[in-house]
Amino acid sequence: MRNLDSTTSSFAVAVMMASAMCLAVAGNPLAEMSKVSSAHAADQAAQAATATATAARPQWSASATGRVGPRDGQLNIGTQLPGRVADVAVKTNDKVLAGDLLVRLEEDDQITRVTAASQEVQVRERERDEEIAKGLQLDRRRAEDSVASAERALYRARLSFDEIAFNLRVNPAAPGGDIIKARFAIGAAKEQLTNSRASLSRVLSKDGIPLATRLESGLAAARAELSLAESAVERGRIRAPVDGTVLNVHAKFGELVAPSPDVPLVVIGDLSMLRVKAEVEERDATKVRIGQRVSIKSDAFPDKQFDGAVTSVSQTLAAPRIATRGVRRPNDIEVLEVLVSLDGTPPLLTGMRVDVFFRNEGPAEASANQPATKTN
Repeated sequence: MRNLDSTTSSFAVAVMMASAMCLAVAGNPLAEMSKVSSAHAADQAAQAATATATAARPQWSASATGRVGPRDGQLNIGTQLPGRVADVAVKTNDKVLAGDLLVRLEEDDQITRVTAASQEVQVRERERDEEIAKGLQLDRRRAEDSVASAERALYRARLSFDEIAFNLRVNPAAPGGDIIKARFAIGAAKEQLTNSRASLSRVLSKDGIPLATRLESGLAAARAELSLAESAVERGRIRAPVDGTVLNVHAKFGELVAPSPDVPLVVIGDLSMLRVKAEVEERDATKVRIGQRVSIKSDAFPDKQFDGAVTSVSQTLAAPRIATRGVRRPNDIEVLEVLVSLDGTPPLLTGMRVDVFFRNEGPAEASANQPATKTN
């Protein structure tokens, strides 16, 4: 019986020792729970601190006055020659493509010069062709003839295009396939002229090219006079330099016009995307960066806010050009020109004055809004 009690006591001691070892290996559960609770409390405190810092940070870092405009700005199209307006081919809100006729001046005198010069060229060509040419001299003649033919083809293609466009304007129900072909013909003529001039340059760069004869020089002078006459006709036809929308038409039929940068005949712009040109005061110049998000407010839309991003920041200060509301600023205040690209297609009008608010972004937001850089 005494042996049984001794065995039972030994077994109990062994169980207690094993339990102690398990507790030592597993650790104290209460201590682990305390550690988890402390880490969670620390995370909550960090989030609260971040939220407090964000709330304490002002929403806007700077504000400025701006003006809405087309994506690449307004283009004021004027005339290179004085004259009387014979035709105004566009009206406000018309869509135009590069090369389309906007305004045509009276050109009777220039057309007469073209006719006379063309006849003179024909006479000179017959005289020159009576001379026998060979070798490099013949190559030069052919290259010069190719350039002259390409110049005449381009001139005729432009006249044909304008005539087809005029007929289509008078009769809008007419099919528009001819205008597409005429536009293609102008492009082909330009390409041919470029290639012909390149070929002439290659010929003239060869060694041993002979000097021009008297008849060849006479023909070259006659062709130059014809080119000047055709250029005068073309300069009297004011065309759209780029694709865009007609924003304003100042030219009127029958009025006299002259070259002047302050009095454009037609104003055009690309309205596929709007931008805002803002003037940031000097004290806020360091608070604006490329890629920074902005909000736009307009008196015409008091309940709406339009968003955009800074796309360009000038590297120099200048005098302000946009009049501000309220108290007039001193004349000696300089401003920084900033361009803002608007998101989407807002219903703002070009020329509309707006208020621009630059968002006060944190380091993470500023990094996210920075434009991507190209790597090689």
